[in-house]
Amino acid sequence: MINRTLAPEFGQVEKIELIKAKPLVLGNGLKVFIINGGEQDLVRIEFIFENVAYDIAKPLQASVTNTMLNDGTSEFSAAQLADKIDYYGAFLQTECNYDQSTVTLYTLNKHLASVLPVVKAILTDSVFPQVELDTYIRNQKQKLSVNLEKNDFVSRKVFNNVLFGNSLYGYNTTTNDYDQLTQGQIRDYFQKAYQPQNCTVIISGKVSDDTIKQIDALFGQDWKNKLPVTENVSQFNKGKGIEHYVEKTDALQSAIRIGQVSINRKHADFPGVQVLNTILGGYFGSRLMSNIREDKGYTYGIGSALISMKNGGYFFIASEVGTDVCSSAVNEIEKEITILKQQPVTNGELDLVRNYMLGAMLGSLENSLSHADKFKNIYFFGLDYDYYQRYTETVRTIQPEEILKLANQYLKFNEFEKVIVGKK
Repeated sequence: MINRTLAPEFGQVEKIELIKAKPLVLGNGLKVFIINGGEQDLVRIEFIFENVAYDIAKPLQASVTNTMLNDGTSEFSAAQLADKIDYYGAFLQTECNYDQSTVTLYTLNKHLASVLPVVKAILTDSVFPQVELDTYIRNQKQKLSVNLEKNDFVSRKVFNNVLFGNSLYGYNTTTNDYDQLTQGQIRDYFQKAYQPQNCTVIISGKVSDDTIKQIDALFGQDWKNKLPVTENVSQFNKGKGIEHYVEKTDALQSAIRIGQVSINRKHADFPGVQVLNTILGGYFGSRLMSNIREDKGYTYGIGSALISMKNGGYFFIASEVGTDVCSSAVNEIEKEITILKQQPVTNGELDLVRNYMLGAMLGSLENSLSHADKFKNIYFFGLDYDYYQRYTETVRTIQPEEILKLANQYLKFNEFEKVIVGKK
């Protein structure tokens, strides 16, 4: 019989096994990586393009081009493209972040031959119809107008701009930027970015030899490079710890965002600072949550994160609190940071965080698609699979004294930029 008065024993995760990507280079130089695994007869194919040629006069080129890729080709309208994908139960997704633009296809293997030519048409023959652009501009201006009424949205925009200026990481988009968009700008960017020399293909799922043959036939032969690629390269410096206050006289809540430019995944301290961040505000049992939500009742949620990007990284703490407790919440945030810098973490708390982080890592590897996501996290930062060995080893073995040292090195509250939108 199970003694239900005793908690079950648990053991720490010792090692995490990853399905390693197999590289392949097609005839035109297109880089392909294969993560083969799983029993389900489906495949995910990601076409990942580096964002290039950032121009402050045309800050929306990358995102708009990516969003409008499936709005029509010289042969098919947006509706016809969607029908062709839907008919076979496939799914096509476009996504753009600061560093990369992605086109992702999910499909059953048996329908790959039918839907892959549609993707080829989108990546090589998109025409960006003016009527679709007009609709996009109208919708985005309305969306921006609505979002600017949300304190959390405004705080994020102001915070990014404070940290990164008018670079691709920090540009503060306005409705005028949408008015300045032209069909010619988008077509020009399409020619510069959507080329095989600027593309990485990652195939995950149940990948057969036939899958590779189809990819090679469509994308490895007659897909040619057209223009030189101009990479986006930027450098950023830490700020001066200034408070940036945007008053909303009728606000019931104030949005708080505090942080600074920091390290990214390429830095040797990154895994250790991830442990530090988790203790402070990186999970539901964190110190910020325990104090500011559970004890003080100032907010429904507060958290912190260390964000890694290609040309930099940043650390931030974010929450929304009642306007009457805004200053008190900021003081409590500073207090929790000060404690982390003065008092070593207890072994009990550290063990809890270790188990949470390693368990989350293990739980995120449910199939070959998630293994592919882990590969992207290292490949695009110039790292190899040894990174995950170093990461898990750091989480398993880091000591309170090391965390204390990292806290004093990376959590300097007086250097944090402090953005408050609402009322103090």
